[in-house]
Amino acid sequence: MHPATAKWYDRRDYVFIEFCVEDSKDVEVNFEKSKFGFSCLGGTDHVKHSNEIDLFEAIDQNESKHRRTDRSVLCCLRKAESGKAWPRLTKEKAKLNWLSVDFNNWKDWEDDSDEENFDRFSEMMNSMGGEDELPDLDVADDMSADEQMQVCKKG
Repeated sequence: MHPATAKWYDRRDYVFIEFCVEDSKDVEVNFEKSKFGFSCLGGTDHVKHSNEIDLFEAIDQNESKHRRTDRSVLCCLRKAESGKAWPRLTKEKAKLNWLSVDFNNWKDWEDDSDEENFDRFSEMMNSMGGEDELPDLDVADDMSADEQMQVCKKG
């Protein structure tokens, strides 16, 4: 049994963990208040993966969800206390060799004033017209962070 490689990132209301297991089968996700478990069979050789995490803070296990794709399993953990930043995923400061930060989706959301200013600037630029449009800033492998948020918000 091997831990699955995973990437994570923090948002105001959710913490996202993406387990990078291609062709996963028999996916089991266990959401508990302060613990999270993941297991599956992965790849053509059906390697058994298992991860257990003592979480940094509590989650709302009833509002947490997961979604499987051919390339990964995305888990959306609803924070019990919204608006509180998680500096790490785990309760302990130990470095886990299978876990890394997803810098493509990481966003320093604690200072929303910059985001609001950018949104106002973007609206102003778009209202001016012209041929050049502002690029989409959310870049992810399969889904943008906004699309991932929509997955979490849907029932």
